[in-house]
Amino acid sequence: MEIRLLRPDDAEVYKELRLEGLKMNPEAFGSSYEEEVSRTPEVYGERFMAENSFHFGAFENDKLIGVVSLVRDTGLKVKHRSNIYAMYVTECARKNGVGNSLVSKALEKARSWDGVEQIHLAVMSENLPAKNSMNLLASRFTVRRGTH
Repeated sequence: MEIRLLRPDDAEVYKELRLEGLKMNPEAFGSSYEEEVSRTPEVYGERFMAENSFHFGAFENDKLIGVVSLVRDTGLKVKHRSNIYAMYVTECARKNGVGNSLVSKALEKARSWDGVEQIHLAVMSENLPAKNSMNLLASRFTVRRGTH
């Protein structure tokens, strides 16, 4: 498995995987399938080039099987924060450490950003595998758990 930054030429396969995630696990996303289906792949390609965000993909045999986005807040009072969003691993690749590898890569990048003091990540309370994974990852970092 290879974890790497997504490039504009990955936009089409990213959109396909994102739409799959929005259909399969709509409760895990802040966006909806209906909102995203009409977006062009170029919209995602532009996001991949933004200065305040990094989008990682997990590839197995050149097939995109998982994604995660790291976005740094830009406001004056919140530029010390970054957020992990849009995490999804296709069902056939779950329980193989793909999600942990993606989040680890995002955390590594966030820690390298000068001035970032907080990394926010939300997991649906019903998603026990994700919660367990996040607890394992949290043991490697200083974490304040929320009650949301």
